[in-house]
Amino acid sequence: MEYQSKDDQPGQAPKKNSNVIYFLIAVVVALLGTDVYLYMQKNKSDVKIVYQNDEKTRLQTELDSLEAQIEQVNAGRAKMTATMQAKNDSLRLKIRVLRSELAKGKLTASELNKAQEDIKQLRYFVTKYTADIEELKKQNTSLATERDTLKNNLATVSKKATDLEQKNQELDTKVKVASAIKVSTAEVVAYKVKNSGKESDVTKAKQATKIKINFNVAANEVAEKGLHDVFVRIIDPTGNLITETDSGTFTADGQDLQFTYKTSIDFRDDGSMYTIDWVNPVPFQKGTYTVLLYADGYTMGKTSITLK
Repeated sequence: MEYQSKDDQPGQAPKKNSNVIYFLIAVVVALLGTDVYLYMQKNKSDVKIVYQNDEKTRLQTELDSLEAQIEQVNAGRAKMTATMQAKNDSLRLKIRVLRSELAKGKLTASELNKAQEDIKQLRYFVTKYTADIEELKKQNTSLATERDTLKNNLATVSKKATDLEQKNQELDTKVKVASAIKVSTAEVVAYKVKNSGKESDVTKAKQATKIKINFNVAANEVAEKGLHDVFVRIIDPTGNLITETDSGTFTADGQDLQFTYKTSIDFRDDGSMYTIDWVNPVPFQKGTYTVLLYADGYTMGKTSITLK
């Protein structure tokens, strides 16, 4: 009787081959699954990187926009207060810090979220800063308008004050002119004084030793009653003013003048006649002597005498 070994039994080889095939299929499926998983993970990573890059670009663009907004608001601005200047400096510093963070390589999700939140807050601060600057500009415009109005009002008041002062000065001048006493009539007579002291009027220069200026003052209700200084200027025939060594000056008709003689009269506004005696310190000359009288800062009157 013949016996067959197990290895030689029919049907064993096909079963073994099937197991190998199943194993290989499982390995292939596993490898394919791994490849698919890795591919999907890579795609997710690529998408994430692309998203991060796009978000960084968007955030950088927004920083550019915010910085441009600050520049535009600050352009042509009025002088800022210390508080507004501090806000301006703080916003610029935050923008520089965020730019530095975005300029780094890859950002983690938390870093990206933080950058997004920081820019969101920055956008709020820039918006508020812009509103504050605009409000400051409005206030400055309002203040400028008020200032211009005050300037105009001040100019108007100043002009009125100047006009009033000018009118007062003109009125004061008119009052002074009106209150200055004036000569109504005047004459000059030459005299010879004898040894006995007796005086006699003469017409010849060689005989004359003194002159008398006789005048009365025109009626003047506004002139001050009482003593008035009278300055006398006597011009000799050669046109020279006769003065003494101690002769001083006075002001009349807006000029400083030297005088020949000074005296005073008691004005009562009653038509009284006044006489001023003047002794010539030098001999009289032939010709005309001009006599000018001044009082209260103005010319009072003028007369003359001609000696032969």
